[in-house]
Amino acid sequence: MKAVILAGGLGTRLSEETNNKPKPMVEIGGKPILWHIMNIYSAQGINEFIIALGYKGETIKEYFLNFYSINNDISIDLSSGETTIHGNKQPHWKVHLIDTGLHTQTGGRLKRLRSWLKDEETFLFTYGDGVSDIDINASIAFHRSHGKLATVTTVKSPARFGRIGFEGEKIREFYEKPQEAEGWINGGYFVLSPKVIDYIEGDETPWEREPVERLARDGELMGFRHYGFWSCMDTLREKISLEELWNNGSAPWKIW
Repeated sequence: MKAVILAGGLGTRLSEETNNKPKPMVEIGGKPILWHIMNIYSAQGINEFIIALGYKGETIKEYFLNFYSINNDISIDLSSGETTIHGNKQPHWKVHLIDTGLHTQTGGRLKRLRSWLKDEETFLFTYGDGVSDIDINASIAFHRSHGKLATVTTVKSPARFGRIGFEGEKIREFYEKPQEAEGWINGGYFVLSPKVIDYIEGDETPWEREPVERLARDGELMGFRHYGFWSCMDTLREKISLEELWNNGSAPWKIW
């Protein structure tokens, strides 16, 4: 099973960090938050990733092209140019780095990946700025049990994130960012059928708006409730909070 990770946005609310790098490359504990997200999946058996690039995508490409040297000790013989990599700190990941456009919206990025997902029965989908101790395999099992097109992991968070209205486990209403709301919200970890791509009109379509709202209206969106840890990294304050958890050895999302 493949996991799609959106990594192309401008990250304007974290401009202190994103002027020179894309948000998924902002570091927590010396590692890009993208690395943390991939480890969350990998710890649960998901090792193939499609990274949807956009803003400063070359930075992410350079990171993975140099992954071995960045994450291991190396010796370089300057007389011959021979390089030896020491240690065995490489994960068994297959990573596809796909340019999905500089200004493409979240839904548009997913639509541009249709050819990469055409042979998949189910795939995973998330953003490049959120960490959680979510049970990925439990969310997959839940998705398969209900037979609908889409499952979103829902979490509890303050009102500014929007609201999800439940009817049992079926999502009745999906409001991305209403003025006043509190309760269950979009935690950003989806399990999807490739058929959801038909709900996306084009590059200008945000995934969180019309496609997800239509899926909810059609009765095709179910919510997997996660009661554990979840945090996004939208602001410098949130980045600092995650950094403190990591440095204190108490990061709940470190399940590997």
